[in-house]
Amino acid sequence: MWFEDAIFYQIYTLNCVGAPKFNDGKITHRLNKLNSFILYLNNLGIDAIYLNPVCSSDSHGYDTRDYQLLDERLGTNEDMSSFVKLCHKNNIRVVLDGVFNHVGRGFFAFKDVQNQKENSKYKDWFKIDFNGNSNYDDGFFYQGWEGHYELVELNLENESLQNYLLDSISKWIIEWDIDGLRLDVAYSLPRWFMAMLKEHTRRLKDDFFLLGEVLGDNAGYMFNEAKLDSITDYPGYKGIWSSLNSQNLFEIAHTIKRNYDEMYRGRRLFSFIDNHDVERIASKLEDTDLLNLAFGMLLTLPGIPCIYYGSEWGILGKKVTGTDDPLRPCIEIPHPNDLTDFIKKLIRIRKEHSSLSNGSYQQVMLNNTWMSFKRENQDECLLIILNINDQEIVYNGDDSMLDLFTNNIVDSSIVIEPKSIHIYKL
Repeated sequence: MWFEDAIFYQIYTLNCVGAPKFNDGKITHRLNKLNSFILYLNNLGIDAIYLNPVCSSDSHGYDTRDYQLLDERLGTNEDMSSFVKLCHKNNIRVVLDGVFNHVGRGFFAFKDVQNQKENSKYKDWFKIDFNGNSNYDDGFFYQGWEGHYELVELNLENESLQNYLLDSISKWIIEWDIDGLRLDVAYSLPRWFMAMLKEHTRRLKDDFFLLGEVLGDNAGYMFNEAKLDSITDYPGYKGIWSSLNSQNLFEIAHTIKRNYDEMYRGRRLFSFIDNHDVERIASKLEDTDLLNLAFGMLLTLPGIPCIYYGSEWGILGKKVTGTDDPLRPCIEIPHPNDLTDFIKKLIRIRKEHSSLSNGSYQQVMLNNTWMSFKRENQDECLLIILNINDQEIVYNGDDSMLDLFTNNIVDSSIVIEPKSIHIYKL
């Protein structure tokens, strides 16, 4: 499938284009601002864009008002269709956030319950007790998502709601021509529900991608029972930044072994070094001279790599109590730099050498501050050497090799510069 070898790029849609915090229902065609990213991403080597929520919502996108409308702050459904067409023209797939655990208080069906109470035909779409009351004095109590009452929990057991959600997804695929979904908080969705989505989407598009958000590990059921294609690799994310900060590469080596030799053998996990919920990698690293190595690990270790918008330029973003906005800035025009150029080289190497996406992983050498490993398939064998120390090392191999950064043949004895990554074809 296309996604097994793809390189993703994540954009927090509403914030990136400068949409106001709250939705007043006024249609403004901001989605078109993302058009400036498409040629840039194509040139960078990106295969797919993952957009955080784009459906009509109250505020941040995860508080849906209507699953069948583009958020008014972004424009119209036609804008979304045009955007996907332009992406496809540039060989970029589009994956959307699928938010199915909860909706916002402005969701059309919940507003009908507010008005009609027990007489609403939508009352069973939610978990409601008409003998109680809510914090908002609705005249009834409803289950708020994990105690957040601005998020109304959905009753996914209800067949009418299921039909509405499936119909909405059908519209996204047929009218917008999207290529996949990332299932928000997938670890809280019923397994049968995700399997139902898989069957439904694959009937409409036979290579449709389903990704599940999973925060921990030991989630093999996401592949077996829920039928998902991949899950988010939070252990791998932690392994990369923590190994670099602690000068202890044993941590990431252990995580890779646990992921791909033990828990998820034969699977591909969705890998990243930051996203919309965690601090930017440039803020997370104690030594920003290691940014190149963080991206080097992302693009050479096993997984389906995803780059979070702006992090390929090294922008900062730290968590602040009460808001995630510093992690999700407005960036309407790309700002590539030397870091971007280095990442572009890594992406080029990954695309030219299939073993980096579908090859086996074999640890060769490992200590606290440098490691080497092989990625191998039936066509080739690559050797990757990482040195995170501030001193050079000498690597002694068995034969000469091709340096994939310079295209020069090198001897078996190689000097590995401080804080560098080397990729060789054996």
